[in-house]
Amino acid sequence: MFESSHPFAPFDYLRVPYDVVGTVVPRGTPSYVGVLRVSARENPAAGGRLVWVRDVRRGPRRPGPRRHSRRAGVYRLAGCPLPCHLSLEDPWTLLGGQPDGWRPVTPVLDAEARPVAQVWRHDDGTTFLPFDPGEVMLCCWSEGYRTLGAGARARTTLRSAMVRGYYGVRPLLPRPVQLSLRRALARRQEPPAFPAWPVEHGLQDLYAWLLGVVGTVAGAPVPWIAPWPDGKTWAFVLTHDVETQQGRDERELLRADERSRGYRSSWNFVPERYQVDAATRAAVETDGCEVGVHGLRHDGKDLASARALARRLPAIRDYADRWGATGFRSPATQRGWRLMPRLGFDYDSSYTDTDPYEPQPGGCCSVYPFFIRHMVELPITLPQDHTLFEILREPDGRIWLEKAHTLRSQGAMVLVLTHPDYARDPREAAAWRDLLEAFHGDETMWHALPRDVAAWWRQRAVSVPRRVDGRWEVDGPAAGRARVTLTDAAAPLTGSAR
Repeated sequence: MFESSHPFAPFDYLRVPYDVVGTVVPRGTPSYVGVLRVSARENPAAGGRLVWVRDVRRGPRRPGPRRHSRRAGVYRLAGCPLPCHLSLEDPWTLLGGQPDGWRPVTPVLDAEARPVAQVWRHDDGTTFLPFDPGEVMLCCWSEGYRTLGAGARARTTLRSAMVRGYYGVRPLLPRPVQLSLRRALARRQEPPAFPAWPVEHGLQDLYAWLLGVVGTVAGAPVPWIAPWPDGKTWAFVLTHDVETQQGRDERELLRADERSRGYRSSWNFVPERYQVDAATRAAVETDGCEVGVHGLRHDGKDLASARALARRLPAIRDYADRWGATGFRSPATQRGWRLMPRLGFDYDSSYTDTDPYEPQPGGCCSVYPFFIRHMVELPITLPQDHTLFEILREPDGRIWLEKAHTLRSQGAMVLVLTHPDYARDPREAAAWRDLLEAFHGDETMWHALPRDVAAWWRQRAVSVPRRVDGRWEVDGPAAGRARVTLTDAAAPLTGSAR
């Protein structure tokens, strides 16, 4: 349906049909400017274009007339957080021509809510974005927003050193002392404005806003592949990390309530902290559940550095192969964007969507799966049981239920992480039953194991909508299970995404 001068990451992710056609770019356009338009075959009357400033810092730099002015930071656009390198140039300066015919339609605001740039619209139907939507997505997923803006990199370096220090002294501290320190820190901690906690929906709001803008350019609804298969509108995924031998032996504290309601779940074990014998794994699999790897020893050293991972990876891979495990969960959700794909698993589930209370705070801001190179990432989208009941001392599961219903209404993935090690807490036990009961029998829900979600996301990622006899159908491995969604044009462009 569309033609683009360069790969357009939001379309690749959402599965909007388009072709990369170099001739889309007018002669003389700088190499860091991308142009998207409706294919003339699709709609000969559509003359609009979407123009965006590409993030080319990491790729080979082609000669251009000059460097353009950009500023790194976390901005806001139509109510959505916008972590990126923002272009401060006017569109007519980059594209050539005169300012006549251009008008600002949506301001980009800084942290003090001051306009620093604009989304522009031209009388000929062209819309200009002073940022790269693909960079925004990557900054969110990879937590790159932590290094944007004045002083951000230094704060991130300091935080990383504190995390390493925490894991260095943790073995010397009795468990009650560890909990007391984290509770004291949580009481003094003010959750950041971004990523917001317990719900951060800026990234999916940006997808909706962008599809609306593209619809305005195209003069027609934009087709894309819905996230979930078989007509389901949201996903419900249950996972458990087993941290100790006690947790291994008391799995029924969680599993019994699941089984009685027909749920299945994944169980992530620590191979060199306690014994995980063949009988334990067989019991999980016979029950219709999945076995995953939860680090090597649960000591915070698996992903401490590339060198540390290289030392431990052969043992981790050996256990994964012996167990038939395709998924990984890092202890304490320790993670590193460049390190995770080296683990060699089909999927990982170590990123939270938002969590300021973990030893490694932050979050990927996504309530849908995404790729880290070749690996599918399944973000944890509900607060951990340990965070709610051990650290924050919540009296009940209200936050769980409220967020789960919010994600359901957004068509997102509710991925839960609980631990049998803490399930004797009566508050957690009651909250767990309430959560399971709240969605028992919900026919709109796709209840799946993590490995099934990862497999589906791979099928979806290589499928695309095609128009056949005037109707949109899905072509590719997801055909027969996927459905095409149409997003209407934005009206008006200045409207908030929230």
